[in-house]
Amino acid sequence: MMRHETIGDSSAVVQFSLNGTQVSVAGAPAERLSKVVREKLALPGTKVGCDAGDCGACTVLIDGKPVCSCLTSCQQAEGSAVVTIEGLSHCTRAGERLKQSFLALGAAQCGICTPGMMVSAAALLEENPQPSEQEVMDAVGGVLCRCTGYRKIIAAVLDAANGGVPATIVAETGAAVGARIARLDGLRKVDGSEIFGADGHPADALLARAIRSPYHHARFQLGDIAAWAQMQPGIHRVLTAADIPGQNLHGVIGPFADQPVFALGATRFKGEAVALAVGEASAIEALDLSGFPVSWEKLPPLLTLDEALHSAAKLVHDARPGNLLTSGRVVSGDVDAALASADVVVEGEFETGFVEHAYIEPEAAWARRVGATIEIFTCTQAPHMNRDDLAKILGLASDAVRIVPTAVGGGFGSKLDLSLQPFVALAAYHLDRPVRMVYSRNESIMTTTKRHPARIKVRAGVNRDGKLIGMDFSADFNTGAYASFGPTVANRVPVHASGPYFMPHYRAVARAIHTHVVPAGAFRGFGVPQTAIAQEQIYDELALRIGMDRLEFRILNALEASQTTVTGQVLGEGVGIGACLEALKSHWNRALDEARRCNKDAPPHMRRGVGVAAMWYGCGNTSLPNPSTIRAGLKRDGRIALHQGAVDIGQGSNTVITQIFADALGVPIGRIDLISADTALTPDCGKTSASRQTFVTGKAAELAGRKLREEILRFANAGEAASFTLHDGGVSVDDGVMSHRIDLAKLSEDRFGYVVAAEETFDPPTTPLDENGQGDPYAVYGFGAHLAEIEIDVELGKVRVLRITAAHDVGRAINPTLIEGQIEGGVAQGLGMALMEEFHPGRAENLHDYLIPTIGDVPAVVSILIEDKSPVGPFGAKGVGEQALIPTAPAILNAIHDATGVRIRRVPATPERIRAALLAAKAREN
Repeated sequence: MMRHETIGDSSAVVQFSLNGTQVSVAGAPAERLSKVVREKLALPGTKVGCDAGDCGACTVLIDGKPVCSCLTSCQQAEGSAVVTIEGLSHCTRAGERLKQSFLALGAAQCGICTPGMMVSAAALLEENPQPSEQEVMDAVGGVLCRCTGYRKIIAAVLDAANGGVPATIVAETGAAVGARIARLDGLRKVDGSEIFGADGHPADALLARAIRSPYHHARFQLGDIAAWAQMQPGIHRVLTAADIPGQNLHGVIGPFADQPVFALGATRFKGEAVALAVGEASAIEALDLSGFPVSWEKLPPLLTLDEALHSAAKLVHDARPGNLLTSGRVVSGDVDAALASADVVVEGEFETGFVEHAYIEPEAAWARRVGATIEIFTCTQAPHMNRDDLAKILGLASDAVRIVPTAVGGGFGSKLDLSLQPFVALAAYHLDRPVRMVYSRNESIMTTTKRHPARIKVRAGVNRDGKLIGMDFSADFNTGAYASFGPTVANRVPVHASGPYFMPHYRAVARAIHTHVVPAGAFRGFGVPQTAIAQEQIYDELALRIGMDRLEFRILNALEASQTTVTGQVLGEGVGIGACLEALKSHWNRALDEARRCNKDAPPHMRRGVGVAAMWYGCGNTSLPNPSTIRAGLKRDGRIALHQGAVDIGQGSNTVITQIFADALGVPIGRIDLISADTALTPDCGKTSASRQTFVTGKAAELAGRKLREEILRFANAGEAASFTLHDGGVSVDDGVMSHRIDLAKLSEDRFGYVVAAEETFDPPTTPLDENGQGDPYAVYGFGAHLAEIEIDVELGKVRVLRITAAHDVGRAINPTLIEGQIEGGVAQGLGMALMEEFHPGRAENLHDYLIPTIGDVPAVVSILIEDKSPVGPFGAKGVGEQALIPTAPAILNAIHDATGVRIRRVPATPERIRAALLAAKAREN
């Protein structure tokens, strides 16, 4: 029987069925249905990523048809049956099967797009119970995903059509590592109960809105803000730099911290905040800022590297001459002599543009004061780092600030930096009221960090036997108005620019240069993807010049254990690049044969090409302390509490770290209660970046598990060879001679509530780099190689990627399903970088102008997992997050050359650029 609920006052009532319940909503006929469902009807499972119908995350069913609820008024639902993700299981025939399949097959990563995907899929299966793969792609094609690469979503929908597969949670002791366990936080992602940054705030929370610079560079003067605020109904306060009790400064790298919360007197990029209006939600949403008391003096901006490096250029920061933020350098051998003696030398210049992270969840947070503590609930990749920065801004001790990470709807590096957290924290500090803020898609794209544009020059030489002899590399990176991770990029790039090859003579320099554009920061690879685009095309040219197979050339030069890297580091065990390249051989030969046959029979304007590219990537920080700490304890009820502070942004760290800990301790994973990231409850596990969580935090979890096992056995007076079994309220210990049971209820607890506890820290062993970049910058490297098969219409310049085969050395595959998901998602982002994605500051500040790959753009991905175990990593594991993206773009670009004979040296390789290159090549021939 349907129930009936009325929400709001009695005017302009709209009635409809919501997940089987008849509801009446008053006073909101013109409001977006997404807003009504989320805020008035308290069902936040429907997500909002753009408010423009671009992303599809807000998809709901109206009378069985999928619609974007952000483009649908409440009035349009009058008399209809509306179904959201929360009602999918009981309102559709396929809903429960979709939940099972999405969970079992890893189709939900961060989970922000999952409601839209599942709702769209449910509508399809209602009408077409046995769809084809193409029909699935067509049905969910209106929903964007930035994490998964779509392949597991397609597989999950097809699986649900065939009955669905129950998710697996391994219960057996010692069987967690290596198992395809469904993500432990996955159920919340597929049933709509997951809480993201825009969810979970108190209903009476105030709303905040920033006043921002409309210019790339400008001076400004604020007028009588207090008088203006008094004239605005519902506005409680306007905050500026004068209201900051601590320092008006933050940054991810302490010595380079340079970004103000609110600009003072001048702004350095379009969108920089100068003030914050805080008030009732209805007042802020209706606020007209055209009369805000600020006067602007537009100044000439420096937007490009050429402008910033011009001898007459003004300084973005007075204390940084030449607009140079910092530089990095690695030198080994005598590169000039080596290149002079090389049989063949190839050189080239390459350019890459800004790339937007384009996660489907815009930045969101809410804050409140609890006693003397300011609590901030937010989507972040770095809770402890954010806490420490916010404490300085608020003028408080670190323990007076608490960061509670929500689920993160995609991060990829940009949610490391502070964005709106200082705004809500300051507002809650001053007003003693809960305050929330959600960036619009425009704000998110306009103001948050991007992948660094790069201008790269490379010269490399080879002898006739195919052995690389030397490389000279230089790169300038546009780091934008503020430092962010510019120093990290400048230092990491020279270490990696040789690629995963033995290079006896080498010189690499990278510089981070300031301009008046949005800051560039961390984005899945810290400059290494840009570097790989240059190095791998140069290596292709070298192989072709000496008449050597391109894959064999890479195999011949691949690094091996006991060889020395360009930083002088002697590699130990776990160097899997050779195995990755060898694993591609059969696929390479097949792809070349197929391309030859197709090119023979195809129309002249259609060409096939095959490309390959390889990568290496140091896991963790470059020659810097990089610790993670894990705390765990046995409780009186016989369960284990695991405190791990690594933020899961969709990559699966909550699950992987628990798998590692369970097997190290020797208990079934179902006995563990996970306490995930919260600065008040979990130790610092560092940032979720640099492919470090599986490796670094995972190793801390392994050590903590082994230590807790040791402590339990010691407490029971049993030796290392003994075994134990946990029960409700007790533990049984068996040493092979006798067994006994300990009643845990009789034991005393420590301050955390544990009867036995352990805490362990792991910091990877590295050494500093000297003035020539010599040292051991990383304890572990990940390796990989991708093969790209493409088809190109040379008349249109349009490229279609047919297949990517990706071989990755992961050390030990802790959870193969999650690793495959990382690879497939990385491939999709690499494809976007290669072919379509470029952010132009001041333009394309939405998801219909800034294009990311859709489900129709991403090809089949064949993942090959190589397990060349690291002697340092947990159970031999390495990271894979960044590694998955790096080789895709250069492999595609090499395939374009294979198909057409032209090199695309400025990416993305848009149809216009490809056609221009083809026309230029034709003109040279004539």
